[in-house]
Amino acid sequence: MYDLAALEAELAGTVSAGKLNYSSVTGSTNTDGLAAARNGAPHGSVFFADEQTAGRGRGDHGWQSNAGDGLYVSLLIRPRLAPAQLSLIPLAAGLAAAEAIRAVAGLTIDLRWPNDLLIGLHKVGGILVESKIETGRLAFAVIGIGINVHQRAFDPTHSTPPTSLDIAARRRVSRQALLVALLKSLERETLLLADSEAVGATLARVEQASTWLRGRQVEVHGPQQCVGVTAGLDAQGFLLVRTVEGLATVQTGGIRAAETE
Repeated sequence: MYDLAALEAELAGTVSAGKLNYSSVTGSTNTDGLAAARNGAPHGSVFFADEQTAGRGRGDHGWQSNAGDGLYVSLLIRPRLAPAQLSLIPLAAGLAAAEAIRAVAGLTIDLRWPNDLLIGLHKVGGILVESKIETGRLAFAVIGIGINVHQRAFDPTHSTPPTSLDIAARRRVSRQALLVALLKSLERETLLLADSEAVGATLARVEQASTWLRGRQVEVHGPQQCVGVTAGLDAQGFLLVRTVEGLATVQTGGIRAAETE
């Protein structure tokens, strides 16, 4: 269980102070965040739970969210960003999650474009960003992050074998400390996206934090299916893949290691 009074004290002075919304059980923290956003909830509102009964990942994939096992949290932001910059948000969230995990668990995270958090060949977390655009501007975005913390058993059908922070760190990792570190990191990283001069540095840090973005033979799955070698990110955070037909700019979908690798 979370110590809500301690959380508020630790988050004093941040954008999320006084805006914590906790549920012991909910369907999805992202669904909660979207509903609250449509009802006028302020920038920095946080929605988190001990258990999700309908946790969601990208592409309508489910997210296993057993009681007390993981960190299930969504952050509502109302950034001054153009709709074309929306693709940068999950990348910034990945950096924030990696920083928080490194600080609290002492583990290095590999970022697999666009939204997976890996430890070696195993998936430890994922990111789901949902948003609304009104009259040509980004009205809000809800950043959902799920991280396996205490899990010891997993669904064997996952395409990428799962793991948890406890397994990787070989000790019990504090969900409370991880939540505080994550929210502080998310505030820093999302603020940088509003600074046009800082975006290039953010994309460079994403590339440095990922073994997948340059020189990796990958298969792209989704509407832009192709096979090729990754060649970095463009200015909007889209993935560049060098294929036999030429350089492809992948805007949606996901990647996995090519079978020939």
